Amino acid sequence: MARLFVRDIQPQCSVDEIYRVADRQVRANRQGNSYLLMQLQDKTGMVSAIRWNVDDKVADRYPKGSFVRVQGASQLHNGVLQLIVNHLTVIDPSQVNNDDFNGLDRSKIDKDWSRLAQLVDSISNTTLNAICRVFLDDSSLSSLLQTAPAGVKTHHAYPGGLLEHVVSLMELSDMVAGHYSDIDRDLMVAGAMLHDIGKLEELSFQSEWSYTDSGQLLGHLVQGVAMIEAITSRLSNSGLSIDRDTVLRLEHIIVSHHGALEHGSPKVPMTLEALAFQYLDELDAKINAARDLVHQDRTSDPWTAYNPTLGRKLFKKSFGAD
Repeated sequence: MARLFVRDIQPQCSVDEIYRVADRQVRANRQGNSYLLMQLQDKTGMVSAIRWNVDDKVADRYPKGSFVRVQGASQLHNGVLQLIVNHLTVIDPSQVNNDDFNGLDRSKIDKDWSRLAQLVDSISNTTLNAICRVFLDDSSLSSLLQTAPAGVKTHHAYPGGLLEHVVSLMELSDMVAGHYSDIDRDLMVAGAMLHDIGKLEELSFQSEWSYTDSGQLLGHLVQGVAMIEAITSRLSNSGLSIDRDTVLRLEHIIVSHHGALEHGSPKVPMTLEALAFQYLDELDAKINAARDLVHQDRTSDPWTAYNPTLGRKLFKKSFGAD
């Protein structure tokens, strides 16, 4: 029997398939009865699933990262597909076809990586070029950068998502710097490559996707600056002349790219490059999130349901949806 991938689940159909538990929480309904809310995934995507009348003791049988056989039915809730689970069975990982869960598109990764290398080579500032090249030349760092998601849920939340996001922003930065002559093009492109580099330490994405302890306690903005400081110290000790003013402006892009204190940035953008980059980062993240919202909407309605993250409904036909 052919596998029922997440992307192929239709509303009002029976489901009997193996998925990986990406997340799970025990919640209470309006009557105070507890239920298990899970995020299930395979290489094609993620779907919410609910099992009623489950307490913490039962939920502990299905930890994040485990594989479960899900038997139940699909339905639409506010335009979004979800599963109502009747039976859950833990499956030994040895019985699972890993190809069903490896969402890494190697051909796309290679294409994005080649483009990233081209853009790094185009950075003429020696300090910025040297910092960026560390992530190309270090096999451990380059492997992480090629496979990491950009987030656990919000945008580019899939293997290789961080690289896709970074390359998109490097290209956008190159375009914007060409339009505004007083923007430092090299600083913008390097900032685009390194703005989320702290996510390599903030996120755990080898099996289950979650936040590391240091990620929870520090966050990728602080972690990113710490990584840049360690790299520049190593480069300086090797004899390379480092322009500290350039490093400072690069680090400012990293710490301010969320744009506002209430969004997690310890500083708001205060340089032209940081200000421009804040809006480019938000643009790329929001477009990706909007595309995902339209893709996940399975109704025939030309409009999606209201999305609280984006703060609106979306007109699906404008995204090429039928």
